[in-house]
Amino acid sequence: MSGRPDAPGNSESGTRENAALASIQASIVAKRYGEALTDLEAILSREPDNTDALYMSAVCRRYRREFDAALATLARLKALTPENGRAHQEEGHACRDSGRPAEALRAYASACRLNPALVASWRAQLRILNRQGRFREAAQVKAQLDYLERLPKPLVAVMDLTSQGKLLKAEDLCRQFLQKVPHHVEAMRLLAEIGLRFGVLADAEFLLESAHQFDPKNVRVHIDYIQALRKRQKFGPALEQAKRLLRTSPDNPQFQSIYAVESMQVGDYETALGMFGKVLKRVPGDPATLTSMGHAYKTRGQYDEAVEAYHAALRSQPLHGDAWYSLSNLKVYEFDEDEIERMQAHAHDENLSHADRVHVSFALGKAWEDRNDFETSFRYYEQGNRSKKALSTYDADKMTEELHDQRRVCTAGMLARGAGAGHPAGDPIFVVGLPRAGSTLLEQILSSHSMVDGTLELPNILSLSQQLRRRERDGGGPGYPEILAALPDEELEAFGRQYIDDTRIHRQDAPFFIDKMPNNFRHIGLIHLILPNAKIIDARRHPMACGFSGYKQLFAEGQEFTYDLADMGQYYRDYVELMDHWDEVLPGKVLRVQYEDVVGDLETQVRRILDHCGLEFEPGCLSFHRTERAVRTPSSEQVRRPIFTSGLDYWRNYEPWLDPLKEALGEGVRSRFGI
Repeated sequence: MSGRPDAPGNSESGTRENAALASIQASIVAKRYGEALTDLEAILSREPDNTDALYMSAVCRRYRREFDAALATLARLKALTPENGRAHQEEGHACRDSGRPAEALRAYASACRLNPALVASWRAQLRILNRQGRFREAAQVKAQLDYLERLPKPLVAVMDLTSQGKLLKAEDLCRQFLQKVPHHVEAMRLLAEIGLRFGVLADAEFLLESAHQFDPKNVRVHIDYIQALRKRQKFGPALEQAKRLLRTSPDNPQFQSIYAVESMQVGDYETALGMFGKVLKRVPGDPATLTSMGHAYKTRGQYDEAVEAYHAALRSQPLHGDAWYSLSNLKVYEFDEDEIERMQAHAHDENLSHADRVHVSFALGKAWEDRNDFETSFRYYEQGNRSKKALSTYDADKMTEELHDQRRVCTAGMLARGAGAGHPAGDPIFVVGLPRAGSTLLEQILSSHSMVDGTLELPNILSLSQQLRRRERDGGGPGYPEILAALPDEELEAFGRQYIDDTRIHRQDAPFFIDKMPNNFRHIGLIHLILPNAKIIDARRHPMACGFSGYKQLFAEGQEFTYDLADMGQYYRDYVELMDHWDEVLPGKVLRVQYEDVVGDLETQVRRILDHCGLEFEPGCLSFHRTERAVRTPSSEQVRRPIFTSGLDYWRNYEPWLDPLKEALGEGVRSRFGI
């Protein structure tokens, strides 16, 4: 499996810093807390955001019983690293030692959620719950603690490293353990979890399928196997496995919920909603279940029912940020004054989790946007994006380098072999570009044609690129994309055939189908080599409109470049340069469709699109908003309505705060679009 390095290379200054921290750690072990604090303050004066120094300072303050100072330091640390399990654990220790058991319990629970390998937090929770007579909850904690204590220590370390995002170290340690203890089910499960995080989905599925066969009664493995099948968008097999899981305990609300989710994936919303209803009988008012019901209603176009489900979730749990954001993500819902006041109060609630705070921030951005208070709106969008970026490992310069590698390797000469290699199927229509650039609109137009099936944002090409990238680390050849030049024709044909076979599950009976994964623009060379007859459409939108629209959208996963305006601008610039390259080396392969042109002259653009795909014109493509189908993207409500022109220059309302985006686009993009 492959992925980003866990940490930057060691510099001379970094080595000195590590030595200083090691010396300070020795002082703490020797209980010389004052001496340690003096040294830590020297580091923090140079590097106020040094997370190791902040953590050690909090520990020293707690040992000196300076609890308020310790908690203040931890607040700074959590702001910098919101999912730092050890920071939450240390907060629990400080609250416990200062006689605040309720706050301690909440902090320990957060620590265990963020890092399940923190044995000390599980033990501390168990002691508090037993003292409070909460024996049922204590039994659940005890079960997790027993599991950790039975687990071989190397695997506890793998869990810990994975939770810290140190995936390469975790993978190496897990593989070493499996070499000594082959077929260890929990080790296989943990390695599969790492694979899913890296995007090596096929390998993760294989590991979990094997582990499930070795231990069919292992519930953790079975649930992870279902989730892996879903990530690979093998919705039929995932549903079958969810059905088998439910048969083992038909009244288990967790199993019922999993079955409901998988029913949604295959479009069986009636079954899903009925099963969610059963969950609510067992767990009345469960906000997560009510929110999931809202998502089901939204996807099938039942707007009023979706709103009511989200409202029900908030009546049950007013701090449930996902429901607040889901209302805003309907795009056409407007919050009333009371709702805005409640959200603003929640935004300042210390008990609000980091994830809920992100959701509420984006929802407030939309609420103030609807009231035309664009400055307040932007500040909330900015706050939400800043919080999301704090969790991100995205490196804009590394992405620039990756896309430059595509241009360097995928020359016209190298790609010329695509005409004779690959699988001959012409079924796929790839709609690529950036998110929020109009790809859902183009998909809705195309899927309104009798010869075209609309599907999803399919992960198959991205997964194949990860599979090829992994070969370098496994010692099997050059890295990706260099490996494209070395792949034999028969392997390219096999990859193309596998793509057609694996995506068949998403299709109905039409001869063509759409894959609208936007990020596939990075891999047009790969697509051309394995599927030379596939059609490709580039959905493009004005960079400022596209950039800001992405910035104010909270994506379920991925698209991490959208959480910073400068990153967004750099990504757009890199995208344009790469698409220019594909135009040069594969002339006529990609049809560029400008969103603004579609809005201005729908019929002309529809005819262009259909002609590129070799399809006859059908009037139904012009009335695309009447086409009934499940739409799972943020634009679901918008594409169910006729095209409107009012949003074309909407970004100008926020222009005073968009300079970082504008600057990062570069002179070439700015001049091309007259910015």
